[in-house]
Amino acid sequence: MTSALVLIDLMPRIVALPVSPHSGEEVLQRCRRLAGVFRANDRPVVLVRVDRPNVTEQPPGSDFVEGLVTEGDIVVVKHTIGAFHNTDLHDRLQSRGVSTLVLAGLVTTMGVESTARVASDHGYELEFVADAMSGFAADEHNFTIEKIFPRFGEVKNTDTYN
Repeated sequence: MTSALVLIDLMPRIVALPVSPHSGEEVLQRCRRLAGVFRANDRPVVLVRVDRPNVTEQPPGSDFVEGLVTEGDIVVVKHTIGAFHNTDLHDRLQSRGVSTLVLAGLVTTMGVESTARVASDHGYELEFVADAMSGFAADEHNFTIEKIFPRFGEVKNTDTYN
């Protein structure tokens, strides 16, 4: 069994949001670093982005940040807050023998938390990279990192992964 890095909603329009305690750009740079580590160790990198349902055209900045996706990555387009609902993410992870998910991205209390809760329901071990995610407000992010995520898995920082 192996671990996979799951990066949530690293899209220009979301990276540009006013998030805290880490800026979207800081989160993006840490996520790029994590992806490099996982790829170098032949561990799966999952990139998740959202398409808004029931619209004819997605807003500008709705694709992944330039240069984020590389060949061999698992790309998931979701239509809800979490990455599992009505996607093939679980099947794709299972086919690669993934048992642990390392979660990062934007926004802590939305896409990251929603994905984590369902991942836990599917039986995955979870790790949360606290400094590679951010919330709409620092207090929301900090509460989730300190009180919610430890109930589901281990909370770590980017420097843990090398």
